[in-house]
Amino acid sequence: MSYPHKGQGQAQPYQQQPYQGQQAPVPAQQQAPAAVAAGYNMKRRNPAAAWLGLPIITFGIYGLVWFFKVHAELFNYDRRVGDSATNALLSMLFGAVTLGIWPLVMYVKLGGRIAQAQRAAGLQPSCSGGIGFLLGIIGFGVLYYQIQLNKIVDRYGDTPAGQQVSLAA
Repeated sequence: MSYPHKGQGQAQPYQQQPYQGQQAPVPAQQQAPAAVAAGYNMKRRNPAAAWLGLPIITFGIYGLVWFFKVHAELFNYDRRVGDSATNALLSMLFGAVTLGIWPLVMYVKLGGRIAQAQRAAGLQPSCSGGIGFLLGIIGFGVLYYQIQLNKIVDRYGDTPAGQQVSLAA
């Protein structure tokens, strides 16, 4: 078995320096920085339908479905954050055990998760759990959160839901 001699049969990974200086060798090809991570694009929903239309038609059941789906899509979008879809649904179903505190905490945390997803999309985070909580008290929380989620989906243009997208941060 013979080994190739220097310069034969192998690409040189570094450019040769004309003299031996104090600098480290420079890579021959500078590659563009790779994406930090990848995830799956979320579904774009009509904010008014998610907020008022479908919950009225389904007697409030769609509100639970929306809450679960949003958490699941946020996890599929950015796997660096934990999967809390089941936890979120259970908080809504059994929130009375904690006198309604657990669902409120999950609702505020949703704002933080959306802000994290906005950062991952390369957007300036504009979602606030506090504003979502205050708007939720008067019935506009789902509308606010869905508008914030749609900003992330709009960032990727016509990319369909479930299609892999790159994350910026």
